[in-house]
Amino acid sequence: MAPRVLVSDELSETAVQIFRDRGVEVDFEPQLGKDKDRLLEVIGKYDGLAIRSATKVTEKIIEGATNLKVVGRAGIGVDNVDIPAASRRGIIVMNTPFGNSITTAEHAIALMFAVARQLPAADTSTQAGKWEKSKFMGVEITGKTLGVIGAGNIGSIVCARAIGLKMHVVAYDPFLSKERAEEMGVTKVELEELFARADFITLHVPMTDKTRGILNKEALAKTKPGVRIINCARGGLVDEAALAEAIKSGHVAGAAFDVFEVEPAKESPLFGLPNVVCTPHLGASTTEAQENVALQVAEQMADYLVNGAVSNAINMPSITAEEAPILKPFIRLADVLGAFVGQVTEEPIKEIEILYDGITANMNTRALTSAVLAGLIRPQVADVNMVSAPIMIKEKGIVLSEVKRDKTGVFDGYIKLTVTTESMTRSVAGTVFSDGKPRFIQIKGINLDADVGSHMIYITNTDVPGMIGFIGTTLGAAGVNIANFQLGRDKQGGDAIALLYVDGKVDDAVLAELTAHQAVRQAKPLTFNID
Repeated sequence: MAPRVLVSDELSETAVQIFRDRGVEVDFEPQLGKDKDRLLEVIGKYDGLAIRSATKVTEKIIEGATNLKVVGRAGIGVDNVDIPAASRRGIIVMNTPFGNSITTAEHAIALMFAVARQLPAADTSTQAGKWEKSKFMGVEITGKTLGVIGAGNIGSIVCARAIGLKMHVVAYDPFLSKERAEEMGVTKVELEELFARADFITLHVPMTDKTRGILNKEALAKTKPGVRIINCARGGLVDEAALAEAIKSGHVAGAAFDVFEVEPAKESPLFGLPNVVCTPHLGASTTEAQENVALQVAEQMADYLVNGAVSNAINMPSITAEEAPILKPFIRLADVLGAFVGQVTEEPIKEIEILYDGITANMNTRALTSAVLAGLIRPQVADVNMVSAPIMIKEKGIVLSEVKRDKTGVFDGYIKLTVTTESMTRSVAGTVFSDGKPRFIQIKGINLDADVGSHMIYITNTDVPGMIGFIGTTLGAAGVNIANFQLGRDKQGGDAIALLYVDGKVDDAVLAELTAHQAVRQAKPLTFNID
């Protein structure tokens, strides 16, 4: 059955056609997003939901989205999506961070010019029949210092445009390297130095707990007298009330805002102040940008629903269309390893270590780790997936670590999972052969080579003669056919394991017969999803 997508906000017909061309059924109802009750009624029928800003994907909507696999936001901001709720339900949330970058950067530059020359007020005055040249004295941009808070995708474009305007650019960004700053032609500084040097400050950071109120009353007091502030990023980055007081006092010469703490902004402490320019969140409002993000979100969602490729996801590692077919068998392996440990471990897990050896160390290990965790949790939580599993592990307080290393053995690459509980440590390793199928290569430190089947039996015992005959006879008498049988031991007379690939589910009575043998410590049925 073809995947089905609901478009509940305005998207171009070209974007809608992309879904159809990729074999995805699509219902285009651009007004539905504003009707939360109706949206809740129908959302359970869809695998994907494409939105802009009007649709509010609340926890209640997510609870009703029983089949939903992906939410795609045409734009950068995902404030209208309850990401924690989506993650717990295993729903991927995508955005389009690059489609409107140029448009937003250009708007920031335009607002900088507007506040530097008081253009909106001058226009209003002139059209009212006044001729107040002396009232609207401005400042030049050339030679001034622009402080850019956040030198990522949009911020870097602003830096380039400002350099072209012959401005000096200083940038604060914890993730900006010295080499990248030199390449951009900007000076990397700390926030305090930016405040002291900048004639103009423009913000280009996301809204997080660390960035909220980054320009508060205390920060504004440290800025250079006569500074002008531009915000096209997110409302709440600047304390509007504190900024209004700084403008009234004359410390801040002006401000230009496209975003506000509360939107739609019906009122703000900034409204009505001299030399304050306000626009209604127009950063992405160009014909080109709106079309770009619409096309991009359609492509991303279709790629995921049809090919399993994940790009620009907020809550899951990205998997490109190119790497998806290469990664797929290793994701299946990772899931199997996790499922094995999850089914044979009955105590609460305290620590998880995942070792990537050889070629696996150079793969998308974030995706592989998510698959391991999903397999590990699934025996307890049936509907867990690669999105929700890392959230659950974090909520449980389990310590997770990854180790990567170059090839150390006969295999080109393998994955080893080790979990620690209060009383024991358990490990399992596996690889993928040329046939693309997962294989167990080590359990409890004991080497073996075992196919993975949908139904298996895992037996631990003391190494004594006659075990092969006993297991075979017991299963044969019960009508259980063995497709594959692998044994291993650490030493003669020591710990031994048997891993059997059988044709179907084994009754508890048969397992009880196996454990009745004095040498058998455990006979555990295992199931794996290897389709």
